[in-house]
Order: sequence, then structure tokens, then C-alpha cells
Amino acid sequence: MGLSLEETKYLTGRRWFVLTASCLINLCVGSMYAWSVFATPMAAYLNELNGLVGDAALTPSALAVVFVVTNVVGPIMTLCGGYLHDTLGPKKMIFIGGLIYGGAMILSGFATSLTFLMLSYGAGIGIGNGFVYICTISNSVKFFPDKRGLIGGLVTATYGLGSVIMPPIANALITSAGVLDAFRFIGIAFIIIICGCSFLVLKCPAGFTPEGWTPPAPAPSQLRTDGTVDRNWKEMLADKIFYVMLFMLSCGAVSGLMIISQASSVAQNMVGMSRAAAASAVSALALFNAAGRVSAGYLSDKLGRVNTLTFMLGLSIIGLGTLYLTGSGSVGQFYVGVSIVGVCFGSFMGVYPGFTADQFGPKHSGFNYGIMFIGFGVAGILGPNIMTKTFASTGDYQLSFMISAGLAALGIVISFVYRAMSKAKTA
Repeated sequence: MGLSLEETKYLTGRRWFVLTASCLINLCVGSMYAWSVFATPMAAYLNELNGLVGDAALTPSALAVVFVVTNVVGPIMTLCGGYLHDTLGPKKMIFIGGLIYGGAMILSGFATSLTFLMLSYGAGIGIGNGFVYICTISNSVKFFPDKRGLIGGLVTATYGLGSVIMPPIANALITSAGVLDAFRFIGIAFIIIICGCSFLVLKCPAGFTPEGWTPPAPAPSQLRTDGTVDRNWKEMLADKIFYVMLFMLSCGAVSGLMIISQASSVAQNMVGMSRAAAASAVSALALFNAAGRVSAGYLSDKLGRVNTLTFMLGLSIIGLGTLYLTGSGSVGQFYVGVSIVGVCFGSFMGVYPGFTADQFGPKHSGFNYGIMFIGFGVAGILGPNIMTKTFASTGDYQLSFMISAGLAALGIVISFVYRAMSKAKTA
């Protein structure tokens, strides 16, 4: 049974409150990308606590494995979160995820080893993030079928802004209270904000159409044989175009996740910036990451999803080339490079929720995007490992920039494969 006119009017107005609450929630969970600010003081603390010196001492780069664990666990739990979002609803999942996320931050304030930190921050943050992130995005995109690209960009942008706001806050807390108390204070604040905002999130009912908006006819390439758009996860996996989209997402996200995981260390080791200045660089990266999500989401509504993504992949190569040519003292050039990479990474995070809903329908978009997010998880493993291993073998970061540029070029090729496959479906 469809919604009444009164229900449609109410939800059309109420959806903006849902969007605001979702954005505030994402502002909190997006702080996971500020990990590099914690890495240096945490490595120093663990070395002192455990008496690790010389070759046995932990380095900030060695702690990048914590961020890798987060990026492996997060997409896996996004699958669970996507499924439970479609069954239990976003309110319950966000509340549970908020408890886990904040609790993991608090628990990290009691870490005594790298293994402990991998379980608390790595696994705990990944679980909480996976539950929350997919719910805020999928539900918001469902509420705004008339603005999928823009809304996907806004919701994911606030997720990216979490790592703009968090570095200076965390750095100030670390300086005044120590890294352990910084984890604890931040965790308590996150539980209050995320769980509180969860009560403002309504589940978008099936078939919701905003008042005064007429859905456009879907593209022929998006239709099933029975003339409908919505595909469940099994039908999505049976469609070859899904794998093309998945690989393109991985290629587009590698460079951003590679640099985000160790931005503070790269700024200090490659450019010679202080810890405080490096924290500002992390914030700049996150700011342009957020800007890319909104701008690319908006552009994709106007120019098309795949056209926007292809352009951003090309721009990413320019940013990586800029970083490749950056040396000690080249602060301005470093900022230009990381800003471009941030914009391009953000564009993929902003465009893909709407891209997935366009291609496979909104009905099952929670679980479907959770599966698509595996591409992000693959990038989360590849990116940090590329940088860690190339730095360990060469003593600099230049090779990692070259490898990422090559993957971005591969992404451009894949985008044309997508176009060819879409065209073949309409022939």
C-alpha cells in the first residue's frame, strides 16, 4: 500500500531533519581517518611502556597496521550493517554502532601493546563504523531520490569532515592530557552524540517519492528483463557490470587511503614538517576530501556518475605526480598534492552511493552498497601496505605515488569498459 498525501508531505519535510542528524553522526565516525595524528605519540608511548628500543622500537609506520585492520573490518561489517539496516532499520543500528564506536575509542585509551590497539581501535572502530556509516548513507539517499548525488556527497562529506575537525582537537588533548586520555575523552563524547542523534533518524519507507517530484524513466541499461530497476544482492552479483564498478572503486580509493593512513608521518619525514604542522596537513587533506564528496556528488547529478569519476581519476594522477616531485621543505607543493588527492578520493565516496542506487535500484541499496563497499576495503588493504612496504624498501615515498598513479590510470580504462558494457545493454 502506498503512502498517503499527508504522510508524503510529512516525510518530505522531515527528511531534512533526518539528513542533519545523519550528517552529525557521520562527523563523529569519520574521525577514524585522523588515525595518523594518534600514531606518532602512541608509538612513543608503547615503546616507553614496553622498553622497546633500537630495531625493536615501534615506528608510526609500523602502527599503520591498525588503520589497515580498521579498513578491513569496516567494509565487512558494512555488509552486516547494510543487511540489518534493511531489516531492523537505521535507528537501532546507529545506536548499537555508536556504543561500539565510542567504546572502542575509550578502550584504546587503555592499550598496552600493538595487538591490543589492533583489537580496540582497529577492530572495534571498524565494527562500529561499518554499522553506522552504511545506515546514514543508504537511508539518506533513499529519502532524496531527486538529489542522490548531492545528498550522497553531503552525507559522506561530513564523514570526511570528521578528520578535519579531529586532528587539532586530538592534538590539543594529546598535548594537554596525553594520548591515552585523548582516546577516552573523545570516546565518551562520541557515545553521547551518535547515540543521541540516532533517535532523530527515521527509516525511509519503501516507495517514498518526495512531494512534487516525478521520477524520471530509468536508463535501459538499468532495467531488468521484467522492466523493473530494483535488484537484490544475488541479482546484483550476477550482473557483470557490478564487478566493473567494484574494481573502479578500488582503483579510485587506493591513493586516498594510502596517504590518509600515514599523512602525518609523510609530512614529517618527506617534507620536514613539525608534528603540529603535520596535523594541519591532515586536516587540509580531510577538508578537500569532504569538498570532493559534495562537489563531485553535485556534478554527478548534472554530468553523469561515470563521467565525473573518470575526470577525478585523471585529476588524481596529477595530484600523485605533484607529490612524487615534492621534496624536503616543499610545504606548499605538498599541500597542493594532498589536496588534489583528497578531492579525488572524496569524489568516489560521494558518488558511489548514488551510483549504486542508480544501477541496481534503491530498494535493496543498503545491503547492495555494503557489498559494493568491498572495493573500498580492498583499497584500504592495498593503499597503506603499498606505502609501508615501498618506504621500508626504498626509504622514501616516491615509488608508492607511482604505483597509485598507475592504478588510477587503470581505473580510467575500467571506466570506459563500464561505458561499453552499458552501451551493449541498450543495443
